[in-house]
Amino acid sequence: MTEKGLRDFQALVQDWMIECFWQERSSDIFERTRRFLEESLELIQSLGTIQEEEHQPVDYVFARSVGELNQELSGVIVTLAPLCHPSGLRMVEDSESELDRISLTGVIAKIRAMHSRKPKD
Repeated sequence: MTEKGLRDFQALVQDWMIECFWQERSSDIFERTRRFLEESLELIQSLGTIQEEEHQPVDYVFARSVGELNQELSGVIVTLAPLCHPSGLRMVEDSESELDRISLTGVIAKIRAMHSRKPKD
């Protein structure tokens, strides 16, 4: 995927967010960070990690100074891509397929229902 392709994908996902969760919820940074953390944990859980092993990196990160936002984003992407390779995942293709799947009307309704049952702040 090219840089333009990534920008287009990001815009497509943002459009989906607004359709599914409306503007207010789609721009709530606290909620977006929680969802990102949840999905990240589900990814590493699906790769066979053990809960007890994952507390150490959390403690390590939060004991350090806050990083620079753009560099941290880049770090996420640069570490996700090589995680995909040995795991047999296709980062771009799988992401595009997931956006297609979650864009189906019935799936959007299920996502909204699941979201309403999630713990609040």
